[in-house]
Amino acid sequence: MRDSFVEFVLDQLSELGDARRRAMFGGFGLYCGQAFFGIVHDDRLYFKTDQSSVGEYVARGMNSFRANERRALRNYYEVPPDVVDDREQLTAWARVALR
Repeated sequence: MRDSFVEFVLDQLSELGDARRRAMFGGFGLYCGQAFFGIVHDDRLYFKTDQSSVGEYVARGMNSFRANERRALRNYYEVPPDVVDDREQLTAWARVALR
């Protein structure tokens, strides 16, 4: 895990104000306030989804988070790389994950 990727993600999400990381699953959990909304693992970003948001991830061919063969969080999906690179779009997707 490169710390530079999680730092890049947090910089991209700076508009959220209180976005921070905590070590977990061999990667990092992302929090804003008390809300756990994302995971950075193996240089990939995953956001929390629900029935109203998961379709966008699936339509783009993204998969749910798996820390290993036995541990999966099926309501966290990988954020498409083009979204990660676009600060405005990433912040919008993060706000959806936070609601």
